[in-house]
Amino acid sequence: MANHKSAIKRARQNDTRRMRNRTVKTRCKSIVKDVRQAVEKAEVDKLPEALQAAQSEIDKASKKGVLHPRTAARKISRLAKLTQPRQS
Repeated sequence: MANHKSAIKRARQNDTRRMRNRTVKTRCKSIVKDVRQAVEKAEVDKLPEALQAAQSEIDKASKKGVLHPRTAARKISRLAKLTQPRQS
């Protein structure tokens, strides 16, 4: 455990940020999971809304600094590619 006053405060700040980041990451993961399930079940009517919601949530996480911008871009790109109809 931290001994100095500044170190105690820093530990408290880290705990607060870790909890906040965890909720944001969990929300991102669950919404991405919804998109993947919609693709798997071929729910064409739900897909655009689910993809839009996932993109929005991932962008928000990136803006808050929870996800690196390139990580967010990669996740959005892969989801968009996944939802595109396949050409033979």
